[in-house]
Amino acid sequence: MKQAMTGTAELLVAWEDTAAAFRSGDVPVLATPRIVALCEEATAQALAGTLGEGKTSVGTRVELTHLAAVGIGSSVRAVAGLERTEGRRLVFSVSVSDVCGLVAVGKVTRVVVDRDHFLSKAR
Repeated sequence: MKQAMTGTAELLVAWEDTAAAFRSGDVPVLATPRIVALCEEATAQALAGTLGEGKTSVGTRVELTHLAAVGIGSSVRAVAGLERTEGRRLVFSVSVSDVCGLVAVGKVTRVVVDRDHFLSKAR
């Protein structure tokens, strides 16, 4: 894998993206689980078209620090950059920002797998 792999994902925060909607809290601000999903989307974007026939990647670990609340109607952007590879394991640094600055930072680990083999093992 190339070390310069990056991906982005953007979101205009709507009610369905809030902690109240996710039932991860009771406030109408961007939910931490939605931030995790946005970061994973950015990592998948970074890998798009690079894995070869029959391969995919799956998320296996997320480490995230949620730094700031973001309200409905605000836009956020996640950026993922490949930090290192460890065999089939890919570790990405991720950050999420809005117009005011940093919203969240962390790492997302993905593992490259054979799609058919992986699906055959699903419970």
